[in-house]
Amino acid sequence: MIDIRRPDEWQKTGVGEGAHPIDMRRKDFVAALDEVTGGDKAAPVALICARGVRSARLSNRLTEAGYSNIIDVPEGMLGSPAGPGWIKSGLPLREFEG
Repeated sequence: MIDIRRPDEWQKTGVGEGAHPIDMRRKDFVAALDEVTGGDKAAPVALICARGVRSARLSNRLTEAGYSNIIDVPEGMLGSPAGPGWIKSGLPLREFEG
């Protein structure tokens, strides 16, 4: 799972346990993701943001970059009409150390 939010958001809420925090605004985002996946464009990549809006947009960009197994987490960390979100669901968090 890739948490694509901003560092200030990671500081406020923490990051989902097991997630890799990579700010989607990074110019080298795809290269950073390649590093996490070992360059395997078919590897499953779950994207999470605050409420599912940014992850949906980024899914399209990554498909264009050759990734074929993108999973959008539509409720995000904070919840959306798709569901309560990672935090309210009581899923594990870790502190962001950055």
